[in-house]
Parts: sequence; C-alpha cells; structure tokens
Amino acid sequence: MPKNLFLPLLFLLLLCTCGRAGKIADTGHWAAAYSAQEAIVFERLLCNYEENPQVIAGDRPQFSWVVKATGYNRQQTAFRVLVASSPELLAKDEGDVWDSGKLLSTSTTHNLFEGPALAAGRRYNWKVKIWDEADVASAWSPVQFFTTGLGGEADWDDAQWITVPTDERTSEHRFRFFQTGAMKEPVQVSSFPAGYFRRTFEVKKKIASARAYIVGLGYYELYLNGKKIGDQVLDPAPSNYDKTSYYVVLDAKEELLVNQNTLGIKLGSGFYGQNLAFRRDPESAKSLAYGPPAVRMTLKLIYEDGTTGSIVTDSKWKSIPGPIVFDNIYGGETYDARFEQQGWHENDFDDNIYQKVKITTPVVGTIVPQVIPPIRKIKALKPREIFRGENGNWILDFGQNIAGWIRMSVKESEGTKVQLQLTEALKRSGNAIHLGSTGGGASGLSQQLIYVCGSNERETWEPGFTYHGFRYAEITGISRRPEKDDFTAFLVSTDVRETGSFQCSDSLVNRMAEVSKWTVIDNLHGIPEDCPQREKCGWLGDAHATAEFILYNYDVAAFYEKYMNDIRTQFRSVKGGNDKNKFSVPTMIAPGRRTSTIAKLDWGIAAIYLPWYHYLHYGNEQIVSEYYADMKQLTAYYLSFRNADGIIENGMGDWCPPRWDRKSNPSAMECHPVVSATAYFYDILKVMRAFSEVMGEKEYAGFLDSEIESLHTAFNRVYLEQVAGTNYSWYGSQTATVMALQFGLVPEEEEENVVNGLVYDIDVVNSGHHTVGIHGNRYLYSVLSDHGMADLAYSVLTHPDFPSQAFVLHTGFTTWPERQWDWSENIEFGNSLNHPMHSGFAAYFHERLGGIRPMIADPGYKQFVIDPIIPKTINYADAEIQSPYGLIKNNWRKEGDSFSMKLSIPFNTSAILPLTAAKAGTVKVNGTEWKKDTFAPSPMDSLTLGSGVYTVSFEL
Repeated sequence: MPKNLFLPLLFLLLLCTCGRAGKIADTGHWAAAYSAQEAIVFERLLCNYEENPQVIAGDRPQFSWVVKATGYNRQQTAFRVLVASSPELLAKDEGDVWDSGKLLSTSTTHNLFEGPALAAGRRYNWKVKIWDEADVASAWSPVQFFTTGLGGEADWDDAQWITVPTDERTSEHRFRFFQTGAMKEPVQVSSFPAGYFRRTFEVKKKIASARAYIVGLGYYELYLNGKKIGDQVLDPAPSNYDKTSYYVVLDAKEELLVNQNTLGIKLGSGFYGQNLAFRRDPESAKSLAYGPPAVRMTLKLIYEDGTTGSIVTDSKWKSIPGPIVFDNIYGGETYDARFEQQGWHENDFDDNIYQKVKITTPVVGTIVPQVIPPIRKIKALKPREIFRGENGNWILDFGQNIAGWIRMSVKESEGTKVQLQLTEALKRSGNAIHLGSTGGGASGLSQQLIYVCGSNERETWEPGFTYHGFRYAEITGISRRPEKDDFTAFLVSTDVRETGSFQCSDSLVNRMAEVSKWTVIDNLHGIPEDCPQREKCGWLGDAHATAEFILYNYDVAAFYEKYMNDIRTQFRSVKGGNDKNKFSVPTMIAPGRRTSTIAKLDWGIAAIYLPWYHYLHYGNEQIVSEYYADMKQLTAYYLSFRNADGIIENGMGDWCPPRWDRKSNPSAMECHPVVSATAYFYDILKVMRAFSEVMGEKEYAGFLDSEIESLHTAFNRVYLEQVAGTNYSWYGSQTATVMALQFGLVPEEEEENVVNGLVYDIDVVNSGHHTVGIHGNRYLYSVLSDHGMADLAYSVLTHPDFPSQAFVLHTGFTTWPERQWDWSENIEFGNSLNHPMHSGFAAYFHERLGGIRPMIADPGYKQFVIDPIIPKTINYADAEIQSPYGLIKNNWRKEGDSFSMKLSIPFNTSAILPLTAAKAGTVKVNGTEWKKDTFAPSPMDSLTLGSGVYTVSFEL
C-alpha cells in the first residue's frame, strides 16, 4: 500500500476501495434520540483554499465549504452555487455570472466553477446552499467574494520595470568582508544598491477602489503617503524568476488622499539580486544573482462615477539615495542613518535634485499572482538573559532558536556603528558566541545587522530585506549595558494557518512536538527550506521527509502547490541511466540558481510525493491531473537505472544518521544509499499505481503492476538476509528494514522474523537506540507500533542517552539540529542547529499516538482512520486536525484496563475504527453496547461512524 496506509489496515482499505463490500455499523440505534434534521451552519467558505481571496490564479475557481451540523450521520446530498457581479444580486438569489442549479453531489470541497469565462481583475461574489441527507435545504451561506488576476500584458497598463540608475552610496559602511573556507584572506564586497523610488500624482474624484499590482525582482515595500501598504514582509516569495515571478495585490484605498498623493517603493536584493554568497571567489566566480533588483507596479483606480485610471512605474519616478547601504539575504543589512531622507515617500518632499529611475528589461518568465500566505512577523521575543561574554561584549539570549531579525533601540553619538552578530549557539564554555553552525565558511558571509547612528538621540531600527537563524546576538558599539526593552527579536515566517495540535500525558513527548513545530515554522519563507541561517535552500529530500508532519499541523495547500511549481520550473533535460533517451527531471534544490545537480532518486521523488501527500490530505484531483505527465516521466527516468539484479542503482542515502559526517565519518550511514532509494522507489511505483486509477489509465496500471512485482522479488532476493547469530531476518540495517516494513516489501511469511530482526538490532546490538537518518527515522516509531512494539517505539524515542530525540532536547536545543553527535563529550556544535528534515518523525504523534490518518479510498479526510496505538507509559492524548471538512478530534483516556475516546467527526465525513477481537467484545458507543454480529465476517472488525460527537470505550 502507499506509505501512509499501514499494514494492519490492508484488508480494510481494499474493502473501502471496492465500494466497501461487507457491512459496516449502523449508528442509527444510538442516534435515535436525536432529531433527523438539525441546523446547518456554514463555518468557513473557501475559494481556492482561501476565504475572500484578494486574487486567484486562473479563471476557474474551486469552491469549498466547511459545515457544522448537530446530530449524527449528517451528509450533503446536493448543492447550489450562485456567482454574481454584485452582492445586491445575490441578495435577490440571482447569479448573473453562474447559477449551478441544484447539483446532486456529496462534494463539499474543490467544486469547480463551470460558468463562462471570467473577466480579468474583477471582483465576483458567491454563495452556496446545500441539501442534507433528508433532502432538506439549508439557508444560503453568507456572501463571499474572490477577485480574478490580471489577464495578460495589456492589463499592466504599460507599467515598466524600474531600477536604480546609478550607485550613489558614499557610506564607508557599504562594504562587508567576504571569506569562504577556500579563501586564504577576506576581501571587501558590496551588494547591489537598495532602491528608494517615489512618484507624486493627483486624485480629483472620489475613489471606489484602489488596488496595487506589484511584482518585485528582489524584496520590496510599497508606501502610500508615508504609510506602508500591507503587513507582509520579504515579499514576494522566491521563485525561478526567469520562469515564474509573482505579483502581489494590495488594497490601497484607505491611504489615498484627495488631490496630491505620493507612492514610494523600497527595493532590496532578496534572492533575485543575491550576488555574493556561495561564490568560491567573488572576483571570478559566476554570480548567483539573476540581475540587479527591479520592480514593476500598476495602481488601478476605479472612481465612484465608474471611470478608471492607473498610476504605473515608468520614467516619471525618481530615485532617492537611501540609508540601506548593504543588504544580502545571507549576510544581513547595514543601515547608515546619516543618509536618511526624511519624508522621501511623502507629499512635501522636494525631489527636484534627484535622478529619474532607470528603465530596464530583465529576463522574467510568466508573471502570476502570489496566492500563498505572505511572510509576516509571527511572534515577538524579548531577551531572556543579557550577560557579558569573555571578550567583554554583551550577549543577548532570546531563549529560542528562530528565523527572523532583531529590532534595536540605541542612544549613541552620531556615526557610531552598532553591530549585532547573530548566531545559534554559545561555545560549550557558555561565555562566548559560537559561529560554527551558521555557515559563514560556506556562504562567505557572516550574519550581521549593522546600524550607524544618525544623531545623538535615541533611534530605533529593524531590517526589512534579510532574515537570519539565531538565538543569540553579540553586541558591539554600545557604550552602556543594554536593556531588555531595547531589543525585540521577531519570528518571521510564511503565515500558514496552524491546523493541528497534539498533547499527551508525557511532557517530554509534548516538548518534541513543540520543537518539531518550531523547526518547521522557522523554515517556511515562500519555500520549505533546509535551514534559515546557512543555505536557505529548498532541498527536495528535506521537503518530502517532513511534508506529512507539516500537513498534519498546518494549512499548506496553496503553499505546496506553489512549491510543486518551483520544482517543475527547475526541471532539466538529461539522459537516463541505461536508457539514453532524454528525460525532464528535477534538481536537488528548487528554486533558485544554487541548483546543485540532477536529483538523486530519494530527493527527486519529492516531485511525486508532494502531489501524493497533497492529494491524500486535501483530496483535490486537479493536482493529480496537473502533474501526472511529469510524474510518469520521472518514474521512467529512475526505472532507467535498474541494474542486472533488478535494483534501482541511484540514491543519495538516509541523510544524517547519528555520528555521520560525509567527510570525517562516511561509514556511519548504516544503510547503503541504493538500498533505501530502491525501497522508496517501490513505494513510488505504488503511488503511481494509485494515480493511474485516478486518471483511468488501465494500460499504465498494468505496466506498474508488473514493475511492482518485479522490484518486490529483486529487493528480497538481493537484500533479505539472516541477522548474524540469530534466526531472525532483516535487510542489513535499521533503515532498510523499517522502510521495507513500511512500504510492504516484506513477504508475509517473513514478517515476524523481520520485525524480530529489527528489534534485535535496536535492543541487543545498539542497547535500545536507533541508528537511522531522516528517512528511517520518519517511519521507525510508526512501524514498531504497527507490529506490536509501541513500548519499544516510545523507549527509543525517549531514551535519555545518545542517540535519541530526547538526548537532543536534554542537550538544550529548541529546534532540531542537522547532525546529532554525542555532545556530552563537550564538543562544539557544528552544522545547522535548525533543520526541519528532522521534524518528519513527529508525524507519528498524530498518526499513531493520536491515531488520525487520511485514507486513499476517500482522500482529503472524506473518510479517515482513527486508531491510536499507544505505549503503556502514556495515559491520555488530545489530537486535532482541521481537515478540509472541519475539525477532527480524538481525545483519548486510559484508566487501568479501561480506554475511552471522545471523537469529533465533521459533517459529510466518516471515520473507520479498526477493532481487534478483544476490543470488539467490550465496545460501547455513547454508552450503548456494540454488537459484533452486526458485521459480516471479515479478518478484521471495524466500526464506521458518521458525523457527530461520540464517546467510544472498550476494555484493554
């Protein structure tokens, strides 16, 4: 089965796929006390995953609604959607754009607009009503809206790309030292100059609407009459700019004044203009920048009398020299306040002496709307401690490793240079900062925020065009002891909605869940990145290793759609392994110029796994059809690496197991890369088999069946072996054995022996510890739980000694580090200390301890599994998921031999509860005994519950 469908449910899921042959429980006998018809309330109304989107991509929106309804077994049987050009028409139940009519359908998600072509840049209004299981209609939903994007080049109103005409920086602080590990001496470098652009214009009529469409090649901030428009930062999201660039839509109506107005744009390098980091020699190596930063904007005005106008970027704009004298996404920002131009973005500023902007023609691809949530300042932290380091400098400790920046307030003499050196760790002595994990030797730049005072008065500043990974900051340049109120650290991240939660009776496990979330949210900046301090790259292996945990906890539907496009737009044409035909395949990293090489199998399959996970958790078939051809080609490419033994000879390996370092200790990767990659590919073949069913490709499905069987035979012939000194079997490593069990590679008759072989290696050979990297660790705890070893799973996870997740926390980390060493030996920390690929294992909390999992039979949680598998040491757990249908909740409690679950099952869904024979004999639902004889004979009993709130109890 695909990898989220675990072995105990094989037969059950086959029944579900085949129309649920066999009888399921009839919940009517305990719901009889409730009215057949109860009130229906629309809780959320979504267009393309978002409520009232300011802009949508394309002209065929998808409508979804989340409904709350009291009672039991509540379902939708039909719906009607109205789309209108005005709310007034909807108030009269008229859909002049589209009236779907009453459609017999149980679908409450991803319902496609089937009306005529929509106009570009137009706001539309919509509402929906539904009919329930008794064919009783609801009231109409509240009115919602969506706005279409620009239709093409003509809609930009002749807006031009503008950039800085000449570099007018004269500050002596515009330079930074650059030195990679390959350079003997540092050299001085400088970034592209930041842009400060302004334009005045008049408004002589009352405004009905004012919407700014702006695309930055580099980060930008838009101002109107001195006020920043919007609360987003670090806009737009990074992309392969020569293939796809993103424009953002901002509502500017509130800031417009009668008569004179002034637009201002501040422009920084971002990833587009990143011309310094990761160059082996800045004097000779090719820059990773796409070019100098540029920006394009049209401010579309609609007047109350129905006429329109626009203000665009063109040669009428002026370029003003500004105080940002250095900005680099890796190195940081330098702000020389002596060069501030007060009021540069306001009406009464005299710009007569300044140059006009430069009109440029950058190489850009398709310009599309940015529909993912923007990056925002998510959380503010004050220093937990301030102390003096061994060198006499003050050190701030914010108590948490975060991604973002620091706002400072200082009072020093004019021209004083105040510097914050940001880092993740202290030296093991605890009295000096440690820079070893921040990667300056790789990127060539150190994480520094520099402020040059512009007066002798108190001044406050924070950067806007960079972000860093840090917990500590060392301050130089101040003349007095810093105060906590003078510094605020901001967590800066893509503002995805948190949709999942997990807590249990074990505080250590809760801390692991919390640290996993911190590590993820620190690394969402328009892409799922590997670390926020050193690389900031979208490594594909990292992305799929952590995706399931992220999907359990955050609304990332649009976010992952965007990243799937990043991967696709980075495809390269390359010859296959044994098949020398050309294939279009991904690179190890996406997006950006630092693309590394053609993706190894276990990294490149992110281009298949991400659509798969998206489909499982959101149930949107459009994702399958959108990427199906790409996924088929990628499957063929990796098949071309099959050797004479039938093994796929390609792979990167189970990254970062304990003690492993590819230079100093490469042998510590216990599983050969080809073994784990081949196991992954077996699962990918089954994912593609499932997709072939969705797409109705019977011939391709038959081909995949043959490949699946062939690879199953080859894998066991080559890798299944006896564990030395025992009668047990395994696949040569913990990782390979875990993956074989997870993906269904183990022959049924060998399963018990293989489980015993895995347990023997953990318990006897490694004294209760794991030896796995990110891929093996993702599944280890779930696999052990599935095979009756829930207590061992808990023990491995919480073992206090190295290596374990608990050991990392006992060492003091607040995010998961890239590599795990025995730090009790007092060695200094190395590599990144904030790597989300190690959060992947925490999916175990929802899928096993909480017991909530999606199903391929009805993806998107239309039907789902509730089956907690718990160790003896945990007495309760509360797990929640905000599914596309609403809140799924499982609050379970264990008291002695009694076990109970309080379940919330959303409207229009059902939950399957697998039951062992022992459980089945004592099951009660809402206090009523469940009778086993209501089921047809099957190898596994199960209970199916429709929507409602239930208490399910049984004896352990």
